[in-house]
Amino acid sequence: MEPYRVLRHGRSTATFYLQDCIAGLDGLPAKSVDAVVTSPPYNIGIGYNSYSDAMPRESYLEWMERVGVSVKRALADDGSFFLNIGNRPKDQWVAWDVASVMRRHFVLQNAIAWVKSIAIPKEDAGNYPNIAGDIAVGHFKPVVSKRFLNDCYEYIFHFTKAGDAQLDKLAVGIPYQDKTNIGRWKGAKQDRRDRGNTWFIPYETIQNKEDRPHPATFPVKLPEMCIKMHGHAKLVADPFTGIGSTALATKKLGVSFVGFEIDRQYLDEAIARLS
Repeated sequence: MEPYRVLRHGRSTATFYLQDCIAGLDGLPAKSVDAVVTSPPYNIGIGYNSYSDAMPRESYLEWMERVGVSVKRALADDGSFFLNIGNRPKDQWVAWDVASVMRRHFVLQNAIAWVKSIAIPKEDAGNYPNIAGDIAVGHFKPVVSKRFLNDCYEYIFHFTKAGDAQLDKLAVGIPYQDKTNIGRWKGAKQDRRDRGNTWFIPYETIQNKEDRPHPATFPVKLPEMCIKMHGHAKLVADPFTGIGSTALATKKLGVSFVGFEIDRQYLDEAIARLS
């Protein structure tokens, strides 16, 4: 199938297909993609333009497994498959059900918690010099329920073919709070440490629904961090392009991109954002 649009930025390209992702991935050369960063529909009733997000669970999982098989075929042997997926308060198995079907084809090398909102009382933070009082930051969407807690995080499952992909962890590292660790610890040769598997990534503030033409997006910083941590990507794919968050991250990092989307309106918005 011919691309819907190809954009160039520097030495890199962004290629968009108005096409189902399974057929699209199967049309790529085998082992040609260094990293896949995506967020599929969660099957929780989101109001997409061209897709019904309320399949029977068994059918949804069968479909997600077929996506995983196609990803594995296109992915390099040392590639990374970053799958962002969450649950809803009254159905906490969605993400892990998807991870379970992916387990048949991948190794779960890392499970990262994408923290969208966090509250830290000063008394729990201790004597950190830059924390003067209580902290409550991030995107908070109240759940009106006496049974369920507010949903303040999602998963980023990092799948690989063999569980041995080498990562550039310090590319998304953070400075040491205690600078005496530098040089004192054998591995602490610079003021940079492993961030760990909890990533606080807030959304940009949106005042009007018109400013978010897609009902379920992730911040550009999320795929940016995944790509940087993978460390040596030349081509990144997103099977569920949406309005192009992963494409924007690749442009910022100077990496080529290929993406698939079945909704023309979303794809046009992605291209406009990237242009």
